[in-house]
Amino acid sequence: MLNQNYEPLNICRWQRAVTLVFLGKAILVESDSKTLRSPTITMPMPSVVRLVRYIKRPLPKIKLSRQSLMERDNYTCQYCGKQSKHLTVDHIVPRERGGRHRWSNLVACCVDCNVRKGNRTAREAGMKLLKDPQRPRFIPYLSFATMRRALTNEVWRDYLEPFAPHLAPD
Repeated sequence: MLNQNYEPLNICRWQRAVTLVFLGKAILVESDSKTLRSPTITMPMPSVVRLVRYIKRPLPKIKLSRQSLMERDNYTCQYCGKQSKHLTVDHIVPRERGGRHRWSNLVACCVDCNVRKGNRTAREAGMKLLKDPQRPRFIPYLSFATMRRALTNEVWRDYLEPFAPHLAPD
């Protein structure tokens, strides 16, 4: 669902999209190959709808969570590059040494690298990060994980990429 200015607001079920279009609260922008039929009307299955009126919402802040951290790092160990759904969260500067629980001090890490690094800094352990950790920039109103999954839909990608080109799949 897009705001009046084509900014993505959320992902809704097709029933909600049909209701909004039927009530005149949204305009059909993209449709699926399927057709919805009732005794009185026939309409294409909506894939993307745009609201008729602009919805003003405050910009949300992305929350630091295990899931959003894994999404930011693409489920890849930031030391060895191994991809897995079974990663740990590593503090680059250990908490016992004053390391904070912040985006810039946390990375996804495989168990082997986490054990090897132990309670040392990455430099002390002779390990190098693949990239510097940063707070992710993301599209307003969609969670980071939802945004990454939504970009896999070819039709939606055209509407999402302008707001988060850094998340686009390679």
